[in-house]
Amino acid sequence: MDVMSVANLATSMQSAQLSQQIGYAVAGKAMDAQRQQGAAALQLLQSSQIGPGDSMVAAATGRGGAIDVYG
Repeated sequence: MDVMSVANLATSMQSAQLSQQIGYAVAGKAMDAQRQQGAAALQLLQSSQIGPGDSMVAAATGRGGAIDVYG
């Protein structure tokens, strides 16, 4: 192997390693974004749950107990 072959091999290996590191970083960012979106969706679902006082208010006022889906 001559000097140029060794230099080309080293450059090629370093480039592959850099590409791999970039890929891991991008995948990590995507995973963090998905985790945040999942946490936000879960929080939204938990905040929309009907509490025990909500059914009493609906019964007392006659409002909020049903949804008119027929128009």
